[in-house]
Order: sequence, then C-alpha cells, then structure tokens
Amino acid sequence: MTLQVKISKKLVPYKIAFSYLKKRVELVKKSKGQELLWILEHPLTFTSGIRSRENEIIDKKIKIIKTNRGGKITVHGPGQKIVYFVLDLNKRKKDIKNLVKQIEQSVIEFLKLYEIKSYADKENIGIWVKNKKIAAIGIRVSNWVAYHGFSININNDLNCYRKIIPCGLDNTKITSVKTQSKIQITTIENKIKDIFLKNLKNI
Repeated sequence: MTLQVKISKKLVPYKIAFSYLKKRVELVKKSKGQELLWILEHPLTFTSGIRSRENEIIDKKIKIIKTNRGGKITVHGPGQKIVYFVLDLNKRKKDIKNLVKQIEQSVIEFLKLYEIKSYADKENIGIWVKNKKIAAIGIRVSNWVAYHGFSININNDLNCYRKIIPCGLDNTKITSVKTQSKIQITTIENKIKDIFLKNLKNI
C-alpha cells in the first residue's frame, strides 16, 4: 500500500485543498490513486462542519465556508498546522474509533516533544492541555475511505477564536504550543509526519 506525503511551505487556500482532497478520495475509492498525508497551513479561514449552528457565529461579518467534515465551526490560519489525510480503511482496519485513537495518540506524542502534557477527552473530541483545547479533529468516512484530518495550534493568533464559538466551546479555552512551551518550535512538519506514519501502522 503506497501513501503520498505532501508538505506545503506556502499557505494553501481552503477551497483548493478541499477540492484536491475530494478528488483524491474518489481516486482511492476506485483504486486509481495513492493514499495521502498532507501537512499545510491555511490563510485565515472559518469553516463549519455538519453539526454547526448559526448561533455559534459571534462576529456576523466573517465568511464561513461550509464543509462536509464532522464537528462544528472552527478557524484555521497561519501558525496552525493542518494535517489532512486520505486513508483507505478497506485495506486497513475498518475501525473509525481506532482511527480517532491513533490521531489522538499522534498529537499527544508530538506535544510531548515540547514537554506539553496533553490528553484526549471522550466528551469533547480533540486534544487538551490544562482544560484548554490545543488540537481539533474532524473526519469523514465514505465507503470506508477516511479523509479530512486534524489541526494543531502552534503559534497562531488565538484572538481569531473570539469571533466564533469554536467546536461549541468557550472561545477563551483555546491554547497553542507557543503558549504552553518554552522549547523552540522547529521542523514541525517532519516531526508530525514521522509520528503519524508510525501510528498509521496501527490503523
């Protein structure tokens, strides 16, 4: 089973990335394309998942892009690492809970590199540090092909979260690696890639 790894250094507009993902999903469904792991950053973008509600938008001036991932409203922007994937669970374990577990484990292991103690919460999906959310997870599965992925706040502007109720949560309870660690943040993409690919063996 082959998997393509892409690491984008320049900001990738959300709609371009989403279109690319959807095309890859269809190719993987037809066994005509490789699985994908894509690490990137978006320009400032607000997106809504399938469980979003209008009352979660505080600043009515912002533009929301609707998407088909799970979850509610969130924000992406420079300094936040987005980790997209397209995984064929037909050729792996058909176990969505295990997929989420391995994503959680990958983020927790990554944060340990910065001496950040984090944990997963069964009630509120994502990864947490001292009761504040540092990583979000949103996936969709179609014909056992899993896609979308997760995001980790590295050194992004957390004030953007005040324009929404992110993931249905208190918008002051969001944090980042920069806020939680004094260790210099370097070679992030490769660290995330190596950890996720290791845990991918369990998916």
